[in-house]
Amino acid sequence: MKTTLSVIKADIGSIGGHIRPSQALLDAVRSRIHAHRGNHLLIDARVSATGDDIAILMTHRHGVGDPAVHKLAWDAFRGGTDVARRQGLYGAGQDLLKDAFSGNVRGMGPAVAEMEFEERPAEPFLFFAADKTDPGAFNLPLYLAFADPMNTPGLLLSPELSQGFRFVIMDVGHTEGDRVIELNAPEDMYRIAALLRDTERYVVESVWSRATGEQAVAACTTRLHNIAGKYTGKDDPVMLVRVQKNFPATGEVLAPYAIGALVAGGMRGSHNMPLMPVPQESGVSYFDGPPVVSCAALCMHDGRLTEAEDAFAHPFWDRVRDQVAAKAIELRRQGFFGAAMLPMAELEYTGVTAMLAELEPRFRLREEARPQVAMRAG
Repeated sequence: MKTTLSVIKADIGSIGGHIRPSQALLDAVRSRIHAHRGNHLLIDARVSATGDDIAILMTHRHGVGDPAVHKLAWDAFRGGTDVARRQGLYGAGQDLLKDAFSGNVRGMGPAVAEMEFEERPAEPFLFFAADKTDPGAFNLPLYLAFADPMNTPGLLLSPELSQGFRFVIMDVGHTEGDRVIELNAPEDMYRIAALLRDTERYVVESVWSRATGEQAVAACTTRLHNIAGKYTGKDDPVMLVRVQKNFPATGEVLAPYAIGALVAGGMRGSHNMPLMPVPQESGVSYFDGPPVVSCAALCMHDGRLTEAEDAFAHPFWDRVRDQVAAKAIELRRQGFFGAAMLPMAELEYTGVTAMLAELEPRFRLREEARPQVAMRAG
């Protein structure tokens, strides 16, 4: 019997600006979800926070996109929003972009990642949650973990891994429907790299084992500004990654986060900032960031979850956080200039674009000066 892993995450209110949800808000969401844990709808569930976002991780037998499962999460977020409003939290209901539930939460604001599979005898997986950044933040870590033997020695040492992986990549700039392409590593590595370098346009949706056909990764591809038509907050993606055996090892999937790669996000969603791996329940602080990612490592048996191990709480990551902080401070010294701020086409706030529109009529074509012809005497 197949098990479905679903994670749905949203920003529905936060203390002191974009920092973290209140305990009362978390408790409100937990109580609604845990009331259904172990009944006909959910096998198990876990509610956690990263930055100012609340994530609901659920296991069930109903498949991907199930209306009842999605409505439970939606109702939990709506109930939490009521608490946020009563407390006067900032951005109450911010990511709930539609008024009425319409079958599932895709296209309604919350970030979603789901996969359905036959459980292995041991089923370890990682749940990643990012805040103050967009889905492209996972592009480089996934490329390194599933395609690059410099990061993942299993691609050389394991007969299953050496058969490679299939990447399903979505063009998130295409708003009329899901425009995707499937490319195989290692044959298409350069083509995969050519797409994934553009993190604002092309995003990994899923990764599949070519040895077994099993799904290894489900990642969120939601761009909030494509839904709302304007900036409502950064996309704050989630991702599920199955590990070990026919997939990369846990350490191979985690290793790329030591880079502190530059991603879109930070203050007003409009800057390039390094991605900091943080323990779960961490808020954000410096310059509405830096962009953060947490990772809960779990195992599952018959749909029941073990306790979560906080992967980025290990002392190793303290050194990484120091380096990312230094990188962020150095980049912020550049202020609005050049690569420190996102390019004009990606700026999420409209102040700059409105200013440019106001200035446009004031530009003029300068008339070329006519060359002066010297007159000869005589």
